[in-house]
Amino acid sequence: MNNEPNDFLPSEILRLLSKKGKSAFFPKMGILAQAAKAKGKRYNATIGTAKDDDGSVMSLKSIAELIDVDPEVVFPYAPGFGRPELRELWQKMLVEKNPNLAGVKISKPVVTGALTHGLSLLGLLFFNEGEELICPDLYWGNYRLVFEHWHGVEIKTYQTFKDSGFNVAGLREELLTSGDKKVVILNFPNNPTGYTPLNEEVLEIVAAFEEALAAGKQIVVFIDDAYFGLVYEEGVIQESLFVRLGNLNKNLLAVKVDGPTKEDYVWGFRVGFLTYAYKGMSDEAAEALEEKTAGALRGNASNISNLSQSLLYKAYSSPNYEAEKQEKFETLKERYKEVKKTLTDHPEYTEMFTALPFNSGYFMCVKLRDDVDPAKVYQLLLDEYDTGVILCDDLLRIAFSSAPLKDIPHLYENIYKATQDVLQDK
Repeated sequence: MNNEPNDFLPSEILRLLSKKGKSAFFPKMGILAQAAKAKGKRYNATIGTAKDDDGSVMSLKSIAELIDVDPEVVFPYAPGFGRPELRELWQKMLVEKNPNLAGVKISKPVVTGALTHGLSLLGLLFFNEGEELICPDLYWGNYRLVFEHWHGVEIKTYQTFKDSGFNVAGLREELLTSGDKKVVILNFPNNPTGYTPLNEEVLEIVAAFEEALAAGKQIVVFIDDAYFGLVYEEGVIQESLFVRLGNLNKNLLAVKVDGPTKEDYVWGFRVGFLTYAYKGMSDEAAEALEEKTAGALRGNASNISNLSQSLLYKAYSSPNYEAEKQEKFETLKERYKEVKKTLTDHPEYTEMFTALPFNSGYFMCVKLRDDVDPAKVYQLLLDEYDTGVILCDDLLRIAFSSAPLKDIPHLYENIYKATQDVLQDK
C-alpha cells in the first residue's frame, strides 16, 4: 500500500475519503510507468502492445482503414489518467464554458469511462458502506445501481420541488441533520425532470451549504453535469454549480462529473471527466486527488478508449465544432419550445396530467391525476397508441430530445387520450 498521495492532502479533505479512498494510489513503478520510462529506447520489451518489425503498431488493415486518425496514436493503450492533451483541452474548455472559473484552482480532469463510471469511482473513493448520499427524490434511476447496489450507500432523499421551484429548504434540512460528513449529489439539468435552478435559487443553494459549513459539516458535492449547457430559458443558471461551490470553503470538496456524452452527442464513445476543487487547494493536493482517481481507475477499467479520446480531441480542434454544436442545441431548443406551446395550447390536458417544472436538458415529466394508475397508462400507450415513454414510479418521463418536432403535439395528445381511456375503464 502506498499512502504517499495522502501526505499532500489537508486533514479536511482526508476525512472525506472512504477507507478505500484513503488507500487509493496510482502505481508509480507499475507496468505503465515503466513502459513510459522505456519509451524511445532502442530495445523496448515493456508494455503488452504488439508491433511489426519496422516498429509500427500492429493493426488489422480492415480496422485501420476505417479510422481517420493516425493508427500510431489510437491503437496503443491510452495513459491511465487519460490522454494529456485531451485533459488539458477539456480543462481549458471548462473555463471557456464557465467564465467565472477563471482564477479558481481546479484539478486537471481525469478521463473516465463516461459519467456512470466516474460516479462509480466516486462511490469507491468517498463512501464507506452504510454512509448516506443526499439526493432529491426525482433522480436518475442508475444512481441506485451505482451507489446502493455496488457501494452499499443509503440514498437519503428530499422532495425535489416546492412551490414550483427547486426545494432548497429540503436540501438545507438534510445538510443540517446529525453527523459531520455529508455527501451530496446535484444534477442539473436534472434527469428526469429537465429542471435547472433559477439564478436566485442558486444563491439560496450556496447559502444552504454555507450554513451547513458554519455548523461544522464537512461536505463532498458530486456535481453531475451530464446535460451541461442545454438551458433554454433566461434567468436560469448558465454555468455549472461547480463554479459557485468549488472555491467556497476548505471543508467543501466539489467534484465535477461531466463529459461529451450529451454535450457533444457521442453517447457511444464512453468518455467522461472528473475534476476537483476546494478553497485553498494546492497543486500538490490536486495532483494527489488525480492520482487517487487514476489509481482507482487502474484497478477498475485500466484505461479508457484511446480511439474515443483521439476522435474527440480532433473534433474539438475543428474550426466547425462550435457551429455544429450550436446547430444541435437549436434543434433541441425548438423541440422544448414546441412542448411548452403544446401544453399552453391545450389547457384541457391538465384534466389528465400536470407537467412538472422544466426549463432545460433532454426531458420533462408529467404527473397523472391521482385516480389513474400510471403503469396502465404506460402500457396502453405502447399497446394502443404506438407511443413509448419512460415510467418513473408515478411519473411519465418524455424525452423530447428524441422526438421529431412534428411528432411532439401528437405525443402529448396520445398521453391525454390514453389517460382518459384508463379513467373510463375503471
